[in-house]
Parts: sequence; C-alpha cells; structure tokens
Amino acid sequence: MTGCSVYSFTGTNIDPEVKTISIQTFQNNADNGPSFLAQRFTEEFKDYFQRNTTLKLVPRDGDLQFEGQIIAYDFAPAAIQRENNVDQAGVNRLTIQVRVRFTNTKDPKQDFEETFQSNGDFAAAQDVASINNDPTSLRRITTNIITDAFNKSVANW
Repeated sequence: MTGCSVYSFTGTNIDPEVKTISIQTFQNNADNGPSFLAQRFTEEFKDYFQRNTTLKLVPRDGDLQFEGQIIAYDFAPAAIQRENNVDQAGVNRLTIQVRVRFTNTKDPKQDFEETFQSNGDFAAAQDVASINNDPTSLRRITTNIITDAFNKSVANW
C-alpha cells in the first residue's frame, strides 16, 4: 500500500503525521436546548473519536481541531393527522443542528465549517421534558451528527 494516508478498519483515512486531536466544548446557542446538552454532546464527540481512531486527545492545538456550537434544538409536531375534525400530531419530532468547524493543521485543504442535522420521531404523547430525561433518546440523534462529522473529517466520505 503506497500513498500519503493510511486506511483503517474503522473507515478512517488519516495521514500518519496526524497524531493528536483537540475538541473544544460545543456551546449551546439553541434557544430551547437543555442546559446539559453542550457538555453531553462534547463528551460523546470526544468518546466517538477516541473509540474510532488512535489519535491522542489534547486540550488544545491538536493536529486536528474541532469546535462549534449547537444552533438549533427544535421540538415540533409532525405527521399531522385529522381525527374527529381535529388536526393533531401523529408524532413529535426533535431536530438538532450543530455547526462544526474542523481544522486540519497538516492539510488545510480538508478544513471545513458545516452544519450537521439529525432528528428523531417520538410518540405524540411524549413531551420534550421526558425526551430530555432519557439519555438514550438524545444519544440516537446526536450520534448521527457526530458520525456525519467524523465521516466528513477523517473518513473523507
């Protein structure tokens, strides 16, 4: 195998010169997101990269650098159904958007700033407070965003 990058079984395509990664806390700029969202999202982001790469996590100035903010946390009715002449939600949809800024100090051509979005549908009877209190429900949505950022940054998909 020749070339300037190495492909791994986790799907990464990281230059061998890249050894470290720094991930700053993602700020929660969404009007109605729960207070714990920024910290939880950031920790899940770090965990995902540590599980799927051999990069060493450093507090700042990594070879690969991530920062950003949670810009939307929207909970709204979806799949409107008419029952007894009344419109009502068939499900409730939670949509989260995260703006990610990625810097590759070894190859600036790979730098990007992009908004990633994912959503999840929940029973119409389930309110946003119960979803916020269920870490599994939120993790499903945030993992999709983290996977998309991972793929764009180190898997080059």
